[in-house]
Amino acid sequence: RCPAASPQALEDHYSPSRWSPRLDRDTIIDAHLAVTAAGTERARASGQTLLHVPYGDGDGEKLDIYFPTEPSESECRGGGDGSGPGGHPAHPALCCAAFPALVYIHGGYWQCMSKDDSGFAAPPLVSQGVAVVAVGYDIAPKGHMDTMVLQVRRSLAFLVEQYPRIRGIYLCGHSAGAHLAAMVLSTDWTEFQVVPDIKGAVLVSGLYDLEPILHTYVNDALNMSREVAQRNSPMRLVTPAAPAACEVLVAVAQHDSPEFRRQSQEYSQALRAAGWSVSVLDLAGVDHFDVIERLSEDSYVLTQVGRRAVPRR
Repeated sequence: RCPAASPQALEDHYSPSRWSPRLDRDTIIDAHLAVTAAGTERARASGQTLLHVPYGDGDGEKLDIYFPTEPSESECRGGGDGSGPGGHPAHPALCCAAFPALVYIHGGYWQCMSKDDSGFAAPPLVSQGVAVVAVGYDIAPKGHMDTMVLQVRRSLAFLVEQYPRIRGIYLCGHSAGAHLAAMVLSTDWTEFQVVPDIKGAVLVSGLYDLEPILHTYVNDALNMSREVAQRNSPMRLVTPAAPAACEVLVAVAQHDSPEFRRQSQEYSQALRAAGWSVSVLDLAGVDHFDVIERLSEDSYVLTQVGRRAVPRR
């Protein structure tokens, strides 16, 4: 289905840094990392957090949790025992107050970035009573695609089991993180013995068919076979929407590459054809990187849409 058939065309179309009109490709990724890291540092300094919470035994299997406003004394009456997983003290909010949580899954082409760059979007949400959970996973080459998908699914099962006071989970993923969030939507939760109450998903500038990148530099670190790419392509895993299926927002940047834009369009169409409630948001004036960086801004349209989609506690 990919119109960019030649090897060089594939390289170009799956290189997001080549499509931004504001910065050249040699500086935009470094600038993106600097913006998200600085935003995360500010979020950690200004809010209440529980960092590096283990949801598994692997080095990358940790969560950062950014809390909404401290619950009142009446909300905490009869709360939890104060002990958290992995030896971490439980935050009072997780023991006592019920609130929704937005789970953020970072991008980086499955081979860079981490949860430590992923708290930049927390302030506008925590100020409205929403917890933000940044998910860590083992990126390539250590992490295999199957492993990364499993880890993100397990992180949600962990949240459900450990923090039953969370009321409604909303997924948000960017780029490779949007792919992983879409893979969550195809999960058979019977394997995990829990069913997360996923209310919505915001998929930003994602990839939903992995086969085209088998023939690009992206696969050098991932080392995917065609079979691995196929079984981890959300486009191939769309199932008829269940009665309680969540709402999905597929967002794409004006200056995303034609291939990223095509994949977003085709995935949203496949979901809609299967009965899912899908909205598409084409964001003007942004590229593959600032489309997500600007979630730290209260006035940004995607921030406002996300805030309306996630109800306050």
